[in-house]
Amino acid sequence: MPKASDSLSSIFFTFLKIGAFTIGGGYAMLPLIRREVVETKGWLSEETFLDGLAAAQSSPGPIAINISIYVGLQVRGKLGMAAAVLGTVLPSLITIMVIAELFAHYADNPWVRKAFRGLKPAVVVLIAVPLVQMVKNAKLNWTNFWVPIVSMALVAFLGFSPIWLILAAIVFSVVQGLWKARRDK
Repeated sequence: MPKASDSLSSIFFTFLKIGAFTIGGGYAMLPLIRREVVETKGWLSEETFLDGLAAAQSSPGPIAINISIYVGLQVRGKLGMAAAVLGTVLPSLITIMVIAELFAHYADNPWVRKAFRGLKPAVVVLIAVPLVQMVKNAKLNWTNFWVPIVSMALVAFLGFSPIWLILAAIVFSVVQGLWKARRDK
């Protein structure tokens, strides 16, 4: 039996609040989502959240939607998933509709252009914060720290597709798991 804090309305309003008060897109939402679902609500453990984050990043589509799908499904099943997704997208949908209407009328206003230019540095910081938190929680050590560095270099400087790196990581993990299982027998 779900607790009162696990109600569909609680899930919906938690993600509505996150969706409404986060500027900078999905990656900027991650620290807020983590704080709400791990620390404040206690819906997921840190490890379960990081597993969901890995799945959300590996899945096609916006990360904020993917992680809300994961959290909602973990907390209350399919209805929890629907409540979390609706809460996540509703503020953005309404905001985009209003901005699109206003932008059509005020796009050439110099103050509007300056405001958008001024938001760019804030968005960079909002994306950098979850990156730093993920690095701290990734349990990097001397034997595996090279993986994200090499991956970044391959994508950023050599034009490798992240898809190939994801597939390589999956194959490597499966082979490593099979090797460890065979070794432990």
